[in-house]
Amino acid sequence: MKSRKSWKYVALAVTALALGACGKGDQSAKSGNPGDIKVWVQFSDETAEGKAWKEIIDGFNKEYEGQYKAVTEFIPRSGSGGGYEDKVNAAVTTNTLPDVITLDGPNTAAYAKSQVIAPLDEYLDDADMDDVLDSIKQQGTYDGKFYAFGYSESNVGVYYNKKMFAEAGIADNELPTLENPWTWSEFEEISKKLKDKFATPAIDLQLASHDEMATYAYTPFIWSNGGEVVNEDGSEAEGYFNSDKTVESLEFIQNLVKEGITTITPIEKGFETGKYPMLLSGSWTMADLDENYQEIEYGILPYPVSDTTQKLVSPTGSWQLAMTTKTTEKEAAAALVKYATSTESSRIMSLGNSVLPIRNSTIEILKEEVSEGMRILMEQNQVSGRARPVLVAYPQFSRAFQQAIQDISYFKENPDVQKVADARAKEMQQAIENSKR
Repeated sequence: MKSRKSWKYVALAVTALALGACGKGDQSAKSGNPGDIKVWVQFSDETAEGKAWKEIIDGFNKEYEGQYKAVTEFIPRSGSGGGYEDKVNAAVTTNTLPDVITLDGPNTAAYAKSQVIAPLDEYLDDADMDDVLDSIKQQGTYDGKFYAFGYSESNVGVYYNKKMFAEAGIADNELPTLENPWTWSEFEEISKKLKDKFATPAIDLQLASHDEMATYAYTPFIWSNGGEVVNEDGSEAEGYFNSDKTVESLEFIQNLVKEGITTITPIEKGFETGKYPMLLSGSWTMADLDENYQEIEYGILPYPVSDTTQKLVSPTGSWQLAMTTKTTEKEAAAALVKYATSTESSRIMSLGNSVLPIRNSTIEILKEEVSEGMRILMEQNQVSGRARPVLVAYPQFSRAFQQAIQDISYFKENPDVQKVADARAKEMQQAIENSKR
């Protein structure tokens, strides 16, 4: 992600429109010169991401001079997630897609099923895929084929205020590490110390974010406990989202609200202004803290793990590159996707845009160049990162998940977590069945 802002999806629109866009002739947006390709991206050329991207494209054009040439069209997303997706949808209906597009991770299945994007597998023999993080391969794969290649990655950890921890008598040797993460019980014990010391919720879990942050950030609690939200092929939610292990995980989250460890009505910027000792958030928060809240001395801790499994799982997902089915320059388009996801390109994007690398080799290069917090999230990605489910019905699935989290947060109105899980699993299942038609 770097972005919590990349939460609005167009899967339904793409699915409906792409299947009805055939038979209008090939009007794909390209220059007409052999080897020339057009790329659409969802950010402005004036942003940090845009500047890093221009450096990558300049490098591609220099390396392939006389053979291939890529031209970028920058189409920034609006605050509501429109703009870019609107143009992609319009291009699907008019058969004017460019050669390469960007897409958010959870949209992979919808774009692939709708034949908006083409598989990349045959072009990846020299892409050193063993070096690519598992999470990148997970989110880009649909129906056994690799369609979309993430050019950046994300992760979430527990930010903590070092001064407040010290004042609460929590020593450094009590803190969890990636090698020895804290269990849910240990997390609750430390949280209660902080709550009692400062008479405030110990952590902002962002339960007030009734959006994709809920699905992104809370699925690891379920996975850590051995639960699943859907089965392996994404065809079943009932029996998975409402299983005993999943319900136990949701009860853990609900109990944090019951005990006052977290809150559903947090103070805005409560961690950043020193009101809360902890915050569950991603790598994007570091830039804000370092630029605007320099008085806060913070660190980042790993995800709490289930007492039962003690398995560390953390969330991942970000924007990807894909070759469209409309391109007549497949070799050039695939070459661009590979170049933009190489070790060096990942380094450029990570440093330029404060996002996490997609390759182990890039992580090794950057470990000594980035902050301690960024290094922890990079390493957590390596050992525990897991992508969200790749589902055609992902938008509806995610909305049901978000609603489940909202339901259990209001524990007085919804004390029976199993009942909530049963109802939301039924919604998810219906969405999955509808997507098969």
